Amino acid sequence: MKTIVLGPPGTGKTTTLLNLVDKYLKQTDPNRIGYFAFTQKAAYEARDRAMEKFNLSEDDLPYFRTLHSLAFRRLGVQKQNVMQKRHYADLGNKLGFPVDYEENDQEMNGIFSTKSDYLRIIQLAKLRNISFEKQYDLKEHTQDVEFDKLKIIEGELERYKKEYGLVDFNDMILKFIKSDASPHFDVVFVDEAQDLSLMQWDMVKTIWNKTKNNYVAGDDDQAIFKWAGADVDSFIALKGKFINLVQSYRIPAKIHEMAMKIIGKVNTRIPKLWKPKMKQGKVSMYSDFREIDMSKGEWLILARTRSLLEELEEVLYQKGYFYLNKYKKGYESDLYQAITDWEKWRKGATLDYASIVQIYSYMSPTNIQKQEIALMDKNSFYTLKDCYNTFGLRTDKVWYEALDEAPFRRVSYIRKMRQNGEKLNQAPRIVLSTIHGAKGGECENVVLLTDLTRRTYGEYEQRPDDVNRLFYVGATRTKEHLHIVEPKDVYKSYLL
Repeated sequence: MKTIVLGPPGTGKTTTLLNLVDKYLKQTDPNRIGYFAFTQKAAYEARDRAMEKFNLSEDDLPYFRTLHSLAFRRLGVQKQNVMQKRHYADLGNKLGFPVDYEENDQEMNGIFSTKSDYLRIIQLAKLRNISFEKQYDLKEHTQDVEFDKLKIIEGELERYKKEYGLVDFNDMILKFIKSDASPHFDVVFVDEAQDLSLMQWDMVKTIWNKTKNNYVAGDDDQAIFKWAGADVDSFIALKGKFINLVQSYRIPAKIHEMAMKIIGKVNTRIPKLWKPKMKQGKVSMYSDFREIDMSKGEWLILARTRSLLEELEEVLYQKGYFYLNKYKKGYESDLYQAITDWEKWRKGATLDYASIVQIYSYMSPTNIQKQEIALMDKNSFYTLKDCYNTFGLRTDKVWYEALDEAPFRRVSYIRKMRQNGEKLNQAPRIVLSTIHGAKGGECENVVLLTDLTRRTYGEYEQRPDDVNRLFYVGATRTKEHLHIVEPKDVYKSYLL
């Protein structure tokens, strides 16, 4: 029997699924329960909850994992036989062509990430169960791709894997399907099903063939990974008993109204009615990002692509707001830790060797002879007085005088954040992310940039459903106030 749990934003789809898991765990051997998800996060959330509630260990729940991980386990593949970043780099060297691959993306997020359109075409073809020639003909790539070169790379990639006895994640799933490697289950849960590729759907079907009861959870309106091979049409076509979740516990009424206008433009979808929470919430429109007052509160800033986030960073930096760009390292954190340690030190605290070395890294030789650090015991703790006696450190200097080799721009930024009352010992209150990167997240204030790059505007003209779903997902991350920034350029226009 197949049951489809249809969960619009904030309606408790995962909670519903986990409650069903709880019910089965009370009467079923954990070894006979499968819980598979598009991402590790979703699979591990279910596993960890079951472990805590029923006093189980990871070994007791061997089938709470991603589909890739199930294939890896059942086929007995060894880690050293899996294509990794170094293998792609080696292949690239042999071809005289750089092959870029983010090693953990597919296991963590279910996505194969690469800057090479050649490699993307090859992998998308597998995910969609089509030839690389047909994928090439779809013209979804953005770079100039020479077909003859693509054919060579495809052939050399397969030859390389065969020569070194290697498989990639997609190979594992294909082998799992062909070998009929699924164990027998009493019940199987498939979460985030709208994000599965055709190849993964084929794998799921082989699992269902050996299972008594099957639950599939998802929401076709939140299917935003078509560019990575997801096949939402397979989800829409599912037949079985439906559990329709109709009450959102996240989305206020005004945000719900806006979201329904967006998703109403999608042509191919499962019609669904769901209710917002009682709170009204608020929707505000802006012609420019700089108009938004972000001096207080928690914020999630969302854009279609990473490049659209970059100019926003400078605005936040100049205003002295504490923010995090999910795709960049925040260098201010190391400096801020050194500042905090320096101030504690001046008040009589003791610091370990590593903390002192970090402070010294921001001090010029006029303040301390850095070579003398080698004389310190790495396992000891020191007061500032200890180092004053040894190195002549002065205790009367404020941090921006003492740490005089810290970059001026970072010092100014931290001083401005402190003046603004930012709590730098906590997580940043403003987060910048792509809409894809924020799926599953939520925030009191959401800023939604409606600009599209020239490339994505072309996608919108060809496949408007994909872009409409994306902005729907962005808008429904909102718990209280949705801030919409209107597009700047004609070719980027997107009418909400």
